[in-house]
This record gives sequence, C-alpha cells and structure tokens, in this order.
Amino acid sequence: MDKDPRQRPEPAADEKAMLSGWLDWQRQTVRLKCADLSDADARRQLLPETSPQMSIAWLVYHLTSVELGWFVRSFLGEPTPSTPSLSEPLSVLLDTYDAQCEISRQIVADHDLDELERWAPEGLPLVSLRWILGHVIEETARHLGHLDILRELTDGTRGY
Repeated sequence: MDKDPRQRPEPAADEKAMLSGWLDWQRQTVRLKCADLSDADARRQLLPETSPQMSIAWLVYHLTSVELGWFVRSFLGEPTPSTPSLSEPLSVLLDTYDAQCEISRQIVADHDLDELERWAPEGLPLVSLRWILGHVIEETARHLGHLDILRELTDGTRGY
C-alpha cells in the first residue's frame, strides 16, 4: 500500500474539527479494509449461523445507510433517497459511501454542534449534531471491527 491517506485531527483542533477528523479517519479506513478485494470475496457470508447477512459488501452498504439516515433523514429532517442495490459491485458501493460521506461532511460544516435534529422516531428525544457525530463515530468504528474480522477470515489481510 502507498502512503496512508488518513490524517488524524490536529492535536489542538476545536471540538467540531476533532469530531469530524476522527470520523473521517474511520470513514477512510472503510475503503482501506476493502482494498484489492474481489466482488465475490466482498459478498462472502462468513457467519451464516449467527449473522447471515453479514458480509463486507453489506457492511459498506449499511454504513452508507447510517450516514444517510443520521445526517439527512434525522438531522436535516429530509426524506432519504434510495440507496443503490446491495447487488451493485463493491466499487460502486464504496463510491456511493464516499459520496454520502461528503454530503454528511458538508452538513456538519454548515451547522452548529448544538443544533438539534429535525426528526426523530416517535418516542425518542431530538438529539444534537454533536450527539449524532459521536454516535456515527461509534457506529463506524464498531463496524470497522467487523470489517477487520471478515477481511482476515476472507484472505488473511490484517492492518490498522
């Protein structure tokens, strides 16, 4: 692999830059975990007994839905467009994920961390953009752990 494209946030960054920077680190790691992977390998279901849908392609698809759901649907309160089919090639799923992350980045750049989302499911309180950023960092990082395991089980590739 060439030079690592990820950049950690500046040590003295303000809160928004710090949260955004760590989320971008996680987002960029998704693509690194999928590097040089065939479509067939990306669709392998290695946990058929306990998590039959779980595959590398499904995780990329799911993370796209996470970005779309939290930043567009919940925070902006806008209807969400349909995402590409899970049957799309991994390269398309990754490009769609990257594009959705860019939309999310712009939403964060345009709003204050204390601003509340415009929509929440019935019975749940509205949460701030700060809360959403923290949650999406957590969700992305948790699924990177799954990607780590699935990639290693697929072809032995390991790495941070």
